Amino acid sequence: MKTFHYLSVISLALGLQGAQANAQELIVNGYGGPYGDLIQETIIKPFAAETGIDVIYDETGSSGADYAKIKATGGNPGWDVNVMTAAQSLDGCKDGLLEPLSLSAVPNLAFIDPGLRDLAGECGAVHELQYVSLLYRTDKLDPAPTSWNDLADPRLNGKIVLPTFNNLLASQMLQVYSAMAGNDANDVDPGLEMLTKLAPHALAFEDTSALMDKYIREGDAWAMPFYSGRAGGMKNGGVPVDFIIPAEGTVPLVATLNVPVGAEHKDAAHMFIDYWLSKTGQESWALAYQVGTARADVDLPADFRAKQVTTREDIQKLILPNLSVTASRLPEWADRWEREVVPAAN
Repeated sequence: MKTFHYLSVISLALGLQGAQANAQELIVNGYGGPYGDLIQETIIKPFAAETGIDVIYDETGSSGADYAKIKATGGNPGWDVNVMTAAQSLDGCKDGLLEPLSLSAVPNLAFIDPGLRDLAGECGAVHELQYVSLLYRTDKLDPAPTSWNDLADPRLNGKIVLPTFNNLLASQMLQVYSAMAGNDANDVDPGLEMLTKLAPHALAFEDTSALMDKYIREGDAWAMPFYSGRAGGMKNGGVPVDFIIPAEGTVPLVATLNVPVGAEHKDAAHMFIDYWLSKTGQESWALAYQVGTARADVDLPADFRAKQVTTREDIQKLILPNLSVTASRLPEWADRWEREVVPAAN
């Protein structure tokens, strides 16, 4: 009996070691709040069920803070996949801190719009598209706004919210207004002039979209620039709002999935990215998070397509700044924002 028990314990131990050796793990870093809940239900749980890979979701940090950690650790931040934006994807590739993604490792990259693949660089997998929309209260504004210039409408004096320069929306609005004036989007003199003009009429300036959100929700603000995904979620949640791409066009927010060069579980990371870029993954995520997709063969409702970027034709209508140039000029823009826009707000 003792011999049997001893052998059984050894067999059990060996079995556990084998199971641990065969088990795969993946650490994914992304955003918290409602985003975290959606990614768990829409992407992580189905992926784990299909592959048997145990996914740990880390919802600390923002895109900028996460890239700062990747940089500080030499590409070994402690996670395997990061949700970021195309700007960080380009920087990370240039700095040798992010892993280039190949078609052999991530086959579904072949279905992503080639222009957007180029925009994000060889280290970034474009998994969603948002854009800077003009969000407005339908119960306060009649007629509805149609142009970015409508933010300067006297009826919106004290009823708009603008971003601080810490908020990516600020540099994107500089680019929008500069492109409207006929400039290259990265030559932002017209944008700075327009934001300086708008500043005295703003109810508030906020660092994040989450902080901007409450002003429209509560009816204190009637219009503001806002990302289309969050705008769609607000509208679907019953807030009396709508959102548009104004007549002059807009810039996209290109979100990417990236693998740090020091990631421990690169094969699993590639599988995860490939799942998210699959037709099923893209359809599920687009509808769950109310965002567009760079994959053209998805099946999405017509009313959804009317509000989101989902086709090559939609993409061609966007203002697409050179993001490498944008990154190089941000320090100069930040300095001018502090010298020109901030004093005007006071």
